[in-house]
Amino acid sequence: MTTPSPDPRLDAIARSCVALHVRMTARAVTRAYDEAMRPSGLKITQFVLLSALSTGQWKSVTELAERFALERTSLTRNLQLLATEGMVEPVECRGRASVYAVTEKGRAAIEAAIPYWRAAQDKIEGGFGEERWRETRDGLRALRRAARGER
Repeated sequence: MTTPSPDPRLDAIARSCVALHVRMTARAVTRAYDEAMRPSGLKITQFVLLSALSTGQWKSVTELAERFALERTSLTRNLQLLATEGMVEPVECRGRASVYAVTEKGRAAIEAAIPYWRAAQDKIEGGFGEERWRETRDGLRALRRAARGER
């Protein structure tokens, strides 16, 4: 039995696919933050969500999902988990437009997690370079706009 020769197009796809490289990077960065934040009891996704909700600027779950490019169902599931833990609570509901607020327990969790987040942020940003991170962050914003078909 002979092994078929590899298709050079597939190798090129693996080397150049934006989705593949962004997802690999996102998973690696998420793992690094989750590991650093483990003592706080929060995952990075929970910390960021609690932090965003604590600003009080979101009018609905849909608006929050759109801003953070999350699937609404995933966001709702995460909010329900945080509500079960007593860290958020629904405060207003207009039809399907739910609004959540961070509870005192949630604010305490944010405060306890900030030093762990800071350590992860400093480690990654320090290893990557502050200026390089600013350029990359700007590039990622442009990439999100391009993915949405914006210029």
